[in-house]
Amino acid sequence: MKTTILVCALLVLTLTAGLALADRAPQTVYDLSGTLAAIGSDPVIVEAVKAQNAKGMKLGEIQAMDERWRNTYDTADFMLALMTSELGKHLLEILKSKGYCTNIFVMDNQGALVGMVDKVSNYWIGDREIFKASFSHGAGAVFAGEVDYDDTDLAYKCPVSVPVVDGEKAIGVITFIINIDELEM
Repeated sequence: MKTTILVCALLVLTLTAGLALADRAPQTVYDLSGTLAAIGSDPVIVEAVKAQNAKGMKLGEIQAMDERWRNTYDTADFMLALMTSELGKHLLEILKSKGYCTNIFVMDNQGALVGMVDKVSNYWIGDREIFKASFSHGAGAVFAGEVDYDDTDLAYKCPVSVPVVDGEKAIGVITFIINIDELEM
């Protein structure tokens, strides 16, 4: 009886560990970190983030915009402005050069959107791990999120965030949505 319980417990632990590892980004994603981190010092991106940070928006303003954003079901003009700006067009060119990437978006030092290629679900991302782990209170770090299956594109995707840096300091974050299937081809 003890042997059966021990075998069942080990089986549950093994399966649980396997599921946890299945959500982790594959090594090929981590291998990209240097390439993606270099984009965080791109002058167009840095200047756009500096300009947004200089506005000094209060968190309450950002959260009000986030609520408006989440309650807008189409792509409104204020959203299109982030896609058609100089930064949005620059991000689109970067996306086109990275066949494994499905979206790119940039956030300021509070996690508010500065630019994007395609509409994302929120304007304020400052409360999410993809921002917090990468911004790291201004220290900056590369962060690879969990792999999830996207029913819309029928693909496994993983967010990778890198700091936008001005000199040695993180001033924002850029997130790349990586299509795992395209990366591993």
